[in-house]
Amino acid sequence: MSDTATTPNTVTFDQFGLHADILKAITEQGYTTPTPIQAKAIPVVLGGRDVMGAAQTGTGKTAGFALPIIQRLLPLANTSASPARHPVRALILTPTRELADQVAANVQSYAKHTALRSAVVFGGVDMNPQSAELRRGVEVLIATPGRLLDHVQQKTANLGQVQMLVLDEADRMLDMGFLPDLQRILNLLPSERQTLLFSATFSPEIKKLASTYLRNPQTIEVARSNSTATNVTQIVFEVAEGDKTGAVVQLIRERSLKQVIVFCNSKIGASRLARQLERDGVVATAIHGDRTQSERMQALDAFKRGEIEALVATDVAARGLDIAELPAVINFDLPFNAEDYVHRIGRTGRAGASGDALSLFSPNERKQLADIEKLIKRPLDVQRLAVDTPVRHHHDERGSRRDRDDRGSRRRTTGAHERPSHGAHHRQQPVDDFFLKPYEPSPSAVSASAKREEVPAAQQKPASKQPLAALLGGFGMPRKTTSSN
Repeated sequence: MSDTATTPNTVTFDQFGLHADILKAITEQGYTTPTPIQAKAIPVVLGGRDVMGAAQTGTGKTAGFALPIIQRLLPLANTSASPARHPVRALILTPTRELADQVAANVQSYAKHTALRSAVVFGGVDMNPQSAELRRGVEVLIATPGRLLDHVQQKTANLGQVQMLVLDEADRMLDMGFLPDLQRILNLLPSERQTLLFSATFSPEIKKLASTYLRNPQTIEVARSNSTATNVTQIVFEVAEGDKTGAVVQLIRERSLKQVIVFCNSKIGASRLARQLERDGVVATAIHGDRTQSERMQALDAFKRGEIEALVATDVAARGLDIAELPAVINFDLPFNAEDYVHRIGRTGRAGASGDALSLFSPNERKQLADIEKLIKRPLDVQRLAVDTPVRHHHDERGSRRDRDDRGSRRRTTGAHERPSHGAHHRQQPVDDFFLKPYEPSPSAVSASAKREEVPAAQQKPASKQPLAALLGGFGMPRKTTSSN
């Protein structure tokens, strides 16, 4: 049986009883007052209870569980060089590499004035540096499930002393795709532990499943479940499917967007759209699961530095990316999973700032639009968009291939007399009429044939009377006779 936390009055970080070293780090991060999810979650986590925390994206959920974890581990912090004195005591699991890296950066900044060690492990990069860091010992480990199991198999990670488990973006962590790996990890943890689940979206099915991992959890909700931030303006533009690329270019130019994340549903579609935007003069790059981790991190760093205008991404970037003052996101495709819409638009309007969530809607996406409106429990503003910059034909790679194939076919079927002339040296040589006339035997060949016909049959050379089989070698070669001595 879970109970729900009540909304506290205005509080400050000093009132939580946090250590001075943690408060110093908070001040250096520029935090002044806790967000609603932090104000509710920090006291509960400090009390040792299991938590199911639901809050809108960009409201500081990471600090809501990271700060109390660091506070609870401080009595065990030490400066010993022995790895045995630094076992993994807190495990934070995330569904994506980018989110793991973001959480690790936050934990490191919060604990930088303490003796606690933290590390992050995720796939797509070399395991050896991660293994070396784990062997030295860490108290707080941030990981993606697959790479964590790799380290467990290599015996570089021991989870036998974990006291606190956090499932960040828990709705995705408990998705069927992660459930087998998650179950294997839970079997390696002590049964006596504190479990925290944080996410922006909790479906009834996910809540029922999560209850099997929690003991008497306290539910913390600072806003209606699955709701979107009120400081994000949401507009849906109805355009034809073939005009979507031109619509993206037009929105970027009309709104003078210097930074925007454009979401696509497929990896191939993201790569294709990034190339098309580049041809239209928009500095863009793609980020998706087929790119290496180093390429993904380089693209994100360049985007954060302002070197890239449009970051075209799949839902791998829908969770965990914290980009300060991102003015807008564009949904090139409406997501198939309505909950992903909430996470996508949560990349803008973070930390109280305003932002725009612009979505392109074609007639074949009516079901996705209806699912989104049902989830967020409000209708979206749908507007018609007249695209002034239609997609050029050379932007469609498949169309370009078809055009090239058609041109090649026409060249193959064009006759010699239809080929254009490119100069005197390409002119055809004159053809001798002799090669165009039908065959006529010469007079000498006719007279020789007549002479053969005039020879009497008796004077003609007799034909060989040897059987045909003998001519073909069927009777064998004749034997040679030898004279006797």
